Amino acid sequence: MKYIRTIMMIVGGICLLGIGCTVQNQESEINLSELKQSDNNIRVPHNDRLHMSTDQRWVEEEGHQSDLIRLQWTAERAKPAIVWLDEKGMNKTAIISHDKANNPEQQDHKHISFETTMSPTGEYPNQLFTRFEIPYDTDVSEIRTHSSNFNVMSGILRVAGERGTNRDIQFSVAGKENETITRWALRADSSEEPGDNSGADMQFVRFDDDGKVVDSPLTIKRSSGNVGLGTNDPDTKLDINGGMLRIRDKYTPASSTDACSQGQIAWDDDYVYVCVTENKWKRTGLSSW
Repeated sequence: MKYIRTIMMIVGGICLLGIGCTVQNQESEINLSELKQSDNNIRVPHNDRLHMSTDQRWVEEEGHQSDLIRLQWTAERAKPAIVWLDEKGMNKTAIISHDKANNPEQQDHKHISFETTMSPTGEYPNQLFTRFEIPYDTDVSEIRTHSSNFNVMSGILRVAGERGTNRDIQFSVAGKENETITRWALRADSSEEPGDNSGADMQFVRFDDDGKVVDSPLTIKRSSGNVGLGTNDPDTKLDINGGMLRIRDKYTPASSTDACSQGQIAWDDDYVYVCVTENKWKRTGLSSW
């Protein structure tokens, strides 16, 4: 009975603070004395609900008046959780926030996590596993997913940022304790946007083994669509900053009227061929020196 008295005191205290709270069913309200103790649990009668509501805002200097439910860990490795179980009483999903890892040798977790069970036929059957975590006590929160695929169904995956900032999708390698080191980035760069459909050019950015930027091997100008290889300022549709352009395979048109599209280029041991208009090739001879 001490647990029932405790829960009644807690709920009653919440009510006195201006938070409405009743246990409801479809027909009528029931009395808090109908709460039942089972082992260390306090149970609301079957198919009834614990309903709480508030019209209070959070005013820090007056206390946490808007808190409807407060879960507190009272030991450094405690893990307060809201857990969903199936009809057999097996854990299936959970929301957990805690400070320390279960294993003292691991770094502090300091996060809220959304967890679901692993496959019942896999290596860790039916074990709750972190799928999504949001760290706290940090100015920039490194949000992570684990063993999860992220799908956008009939929607948009958007990376937004202020003008004059880089907006990246990065490809990295994982290290110890969730450390990541970038290898490549798909970037809308920080170039100025003067309002004439220019700036924020698209780049493929290359990083070294320490995660530092090396260069941008490919750039696409937003203003013109020009593509630059080895240059960030291409002034033609394809601008290559390099000494050679390589076409690996030989090709010999069967005749000057062989099928082709204007602008195609081919070569063999004796000639370079250019398609000057549809189905019309011209060639120039090659010689040694």
